[in-house]
Amino acid sequence: MPSKKAKIQRPWQDIAAEAQNYRASTIAQLTPKPPGIPQDLPKDVSEVPGNVLDTKTLSITNLGVDELVASLSTGQLTSVEVTQAFLQRAAVSQGLVNCITELLTSQALKQAQDLDDYFAKHKRPIGPLHGLPISVKEHIGIEGLRCTTGYVSSWDRIAKEDAHVLQVLRSAGAVFHCRTTEPQTMMHLETDSNLWGVTNNPYNKNVTSGGSSGGEGALLALRGSCLGIGSDVGGSIRNPAANCGIYGIKPTAFRVPTDGWGFTMAGADAIDSVLGPMSTSLSGLKLFMKTVIDAQPWLTEPAIVPMPWREYKIPDDRPLRVGVLWHDGVVRPHPPITRGLTLVTDQLKKHGIEVVDFPPHLHDEAWAIIASLYFPDGGAWDIEAIESSGEPFRPLSSFILKENSLVKALSVGEISYWMEERELYRKEYALHWNKFDIDVLLCPVGPGVAPKHNTAKYWSYTSQWNLLNYPGVSFPVTRVDKEKDVLEKKVKPMSGLDKSNRELWDAEEFHGLPVSLQLVGRRFDDEKVLAVLEHITKLIGLPFGNGS
Repeated sequence: MPSKKAKIQRPWQDIAAEAQNYRASTIAQLTPKPPGIPQDLPKDVSEVPGNVLDTKTLSITNLGVDELVASLSTGQLTSVEVTQAFLQRAAVSQGLVNCITELLTSQALKQAQDLDDYFAKHKRPIGPLHGLPISVKEHIGIEGLRCTTGYVSSWDRIAKEDAHVLQVLRSAGAVFHCRTTEPQTMMHLETDSNLWGVTNNPYNKNVTSGGSSGGEGALLALRGSCLGIGSDVGGSIRNPAANCGIYGIKPTAFRVPTDGWGFTMAGADAIDSVLGPMSTSLSGLKLFMKTVIDAQPWLTEPAIVPMPWREYKIPDDRPLRVGVLWHDGVVRPHPPITRGLTLVTDQLKKHGIEVVDFPPHLHDEAWAIIASLYFPDGGAWDIEAIESSGEPFRPLSSFILKENSLVKALSVGEISYWMEERELYRKEYALHWNKFDIDVLLCPVGPGVAPKHNTAKYWSYTSQWNLLNYPGVSFPVTRVDKEKDVLEKKVKPMSGLDKSNRELWDAEEFHGLPVSLQLVGRRFDDEKVLAVLEHITKLIGLPFGNGS
């Protein structure tokens, strides 16, 4: 982190050009060269990989996580051929939506060959992820590679070792094949930086892939990866997963290791940021979580809670009770989100699950608390990180750091006050949950589907659960249908924020975008949330077709 006394002398544009040239050089290492991308791309590029990649690459990259793991663990597929396939598809994905910071071509293929050699010698896989390519958000350190956290000023920051979670995954047989884009400051529900540019949504270039793990979201949606690692302090896993129609879980803090990543200034941890999986399938999330926790990471990272993975059994002596949060009392979701909630709850009722209306409890106060604790130095660290290189503020960096009245430099007493408010709110919410006696909570991931670029300014449908440290998993339900999803004109806005959100609705632009929801559980209910979602997914047939 450069100080004011040692500002970077090079123009920021030169560093950004170096970053993008470096990325291009890693793609150029691929043999054979990835196929060319059509010059006149459609607004929706989700089908383009299927039109330009060869049959073998498509047959491998279209497989689900479970199928890939089974094929790799039995020798039906080699790690080298699977890694080659995902490198090719990741390169194509980059050309379509700008979602990676580098391909790890040489080291990924070396890893893969070592795994194939092990399998040939021992006739068994090295671990539960044997040969499986995994993509990695750029700020998660890989030894010898840059770890910029989206700042030009951090271009020369090199990781000294692999992040702990990568050490665990590598031991389990994972192959790291690429790194993915993230925004300046990491505090956007958008993925854009001066280093890498803007990451677009595969289903519509005019809307965002989400953030801050938006590179992961876009790459996974295009199947340039089947399993990736994101991070989340206010929605950064669940938001891009929802925008891109894939799966992502924000775990309870201190279950997945976080040693060895770049994120906030030391001490700015009043709201715990977590690492977690994003995947093309729900089973990919469970495989990741179980593999990491089964490795007992608390033995080497003392902050991790020593809690083994616990299989959750769906009760057979009573019906499941699913609470439904239709809105948070501040901003009413756009029509497709409400339709998605209605579709799911109607099916749950038909299959004997109890559905309970769950009223919001002071969600506006929750935002006041969490937003006050995000930047206890008033944003000084982040502002210096931007200004020390001369790079301009991205629009959503200005929004969260400069236009947010809750960002203030706090005294020790003020920090204590907000920490006390955090704990009081957590207790109040626990009692509120108890009152309705629900197993899990079904709710929106955001106030709408993927919004237009630079308009994602309402975090509270995800940050609420970061404040409470509750696990939440995002999952696809259906697609926007402009004929069915009509904004009611005579509804009185609940707030100024609700009025602003209503003005963002654009049925024509959003038509066909993924509609996703979120399932939330109480602290340390990670296994339960995943098990319940797996149960209801099979029970009611999620995701629903476009005709739902």
